[in-house]
Amino acid sequence: MSVVIIGGNERMACQYKDICKQYHCKAKVFTKLKSGLREQIGNPDLVILFTSTVSHKMVRCALAEADKCNSAVERSHTSSATALKGILSNYCDPS
Repeated sequence: MSVVIIGGNERMACQYKDICKQYHCKAKVFTKLKSGLREQIGNPDLVILFTSTVSHKMVRCALAEADKCNSAVERSHTSSATALKGILSNYCDPS
């Protein structure tokens, strides 16, 4: 399963990827708005938005791409590791 994480804490990007590996998911993490974000998102199965740490422009971009490829979208106000584990446990089995 492929996961795209939008927002979150920059210092936790590697931890987000490690947590996704525990749930057998490939992850892309975007903590800041980059040029070409639309093309980099790709065709994920799940888009996770950490709404407290993300700009409205990034949210709109991510939702437009998720809508194009019929990806599931989950929103979380907190960008903690526990919040990510809770979301992934609804979609994937941990190892």
